[in-house]
Amino acid sequence: MVRVREAEERDVAGIRDVFLATYGEDYAYPQYYDPYLLKKMVFSDDTLLLVAEEEDSGRVLGTASVVLQIGAFADLVGEFGRLAVDPVARGQGIGHLLMENRIARVADRLHVGLVEPKVNHLFSQKITFGHGFKPLGLLPLNLRFGTSRESAGLCVRYFGDALQLRRNHPRVLPETAVLAELVMGELDIDCDVIVDGDAAPYPYDEDFEIEELASNGYASLLRCERGRVRHREVFGPVRLHYGMFKLQASHAHYLLAREKGRIVGAVGFIIDEIEYAVRIFELISVTDRPLRFLLQQVLDRCRDRWNTAYVEVDVNADSPRMQRSLFELGFLPVAYVPAMVFHEVERLDVVRMVRLLVPPHFDDVVCEPVLEPVISLVTSSFATAYAAPQLRRNMERVGLLQGMTKEQVDQLAAISSIETFAPNQVIVREGEQDEKMRVLLQGHALVSLNGAGDRPVAEIGAGSCIGEMSLLTTAPHSATVVAQDHLETVVFSHTVLESLMRRRPDIGLQIYRNLATGLGEKLRHADAGL
Repeated sequence: MVRVREAEERDVAGIRDVFLATYGEDYAYPQYYDPYLLKKMVFSDDTLLLVAEEEDSGRVLGTASVVLQIGAFADLVGEFGRLAVDPVARGQGIGHLLMENRIARVADRLHVGLVEPKVNHLFSQKITFGHGFKPLGLLPLNLRFGTSRESAGLCVRYFGDALQLRRNHPRVLPETAVLAELVMGELDIDCDVIVDGDAAPYPYDEDFEIEELASNGYASLLRCERGRVRHREVFGPVRLHYGMFKLQASHAHYLLAREKGRIVGAVGFIIDEIEYAVRIFELISVTDRPLRFLLQQVLDRCRDRWNTAYVEVDVNADSPRMQRSLFELGFLPVAYVPAMVFHEVERLDVVRMVRLLVPPHFDDVVCEPVLEPVISLVTSSFATAYAAPQLRRNMERVGLLQGMTKEQVDQLAAISSIETFAPNQVIVREGEQDEKMRVLLQGHALVSLNGAGDRPVAEIGAGSCIGEMSLLTTAPHSATVVAQDHLETVVFSHTVLESLMRRRPDIGLQIYRNLATGLGEKLRHADAGL
């Protein structure tokens, strides 16, 4: 017989043995192998730690935890943490027993329970969904195991009055709305989001000095925070008002923006050196001007100094400008969490957004059917975003990008995708309309017209546009283009590209100039023949 109870000090060695037997010597979370840290978890009021023991022998066969203070504002949010069962004891229902006991012991202490089952681990998914949790999204490559990275789902179960206290009608980007609708459908909530496709990003201004927070800047920064508390845009597990000592104890970092010696804004974040991850938890400023500058400074340091692979931020679903700003910095929505943050007398929805600084790969995904729709949605968005570095590397030879800044190129990359073609494959056909424009990054293609019979009228190579006339005139394609060898192209949807140009007329003006120049060159080549 197996019974589940709260862990005691005498269980520390047994808990450690379970993790060793389950994960081996190279587990990414060394605290579960450290007797001192395990003992702290046993006695902490913020953590519920359970063990499943064999009644006859007293041997620990499994363990699981709930971290009860993962949010600020006394959010009543708990994370159902590591569940491990000794391999020799699997098949006895111990995992389900541990989950059942966790829920029973914390149901009256939480509004929101979150769990992150690995997407290649069906056992943990079956336990999660078998106990009433619902999918919210995918945390792409958020876990490090040795030299590789793995992804986890994000799932929720609500308790008490959580959903009754939810604020209605949040304003989200179109890119977020699809995910929100999918999640709310699984939760049987009416999707009441207001889609704000015209939300402008915060301006980019780099006329600031940057420095790290020291204790002598703490009081000034608290004064900065006034006025932004009532409508916070970024949420996290700590906040500035916790005090300097607690911030240092939690390994929180702040970067300050100064203008003429005066602090005008700050961004707070936590560096996870084990996962090679950064979590942004606070963003405050006197005006809107420093916000994007501060976010960019964090990303620059993640890329250049800290060997970061994964950057995460939870954004207020009622802040479309912040969502747009992060989107333009390469962050993508990966999860939608209704009623996550308790603020004043209601609970606010949260959009979790992630920036990957490593190539996206999702070949190892194996999941329960209920998790498939959100995984498919999130993974496809990262495949699209992978076009960004390709465009940056080809800035000089792509005619469409001439005269653009790196920031403008990043905006184009954020709405593009990569498409490849085999030799002799038709890319576009004269007289047809596919609502796409492509930029050739690698390889060569032949252009032909019906009036010319089978004879090509032009050969195009890397840097050339395909389908730009259809974009400009909304008419069907005026020529047939066939791959001569293996091709790699960046693809732009007409509708999405036109939406970007409306929001960013500076980008639109440069695109039209470059397209006109490119079309002139093509006409001259066509007149001259091959």
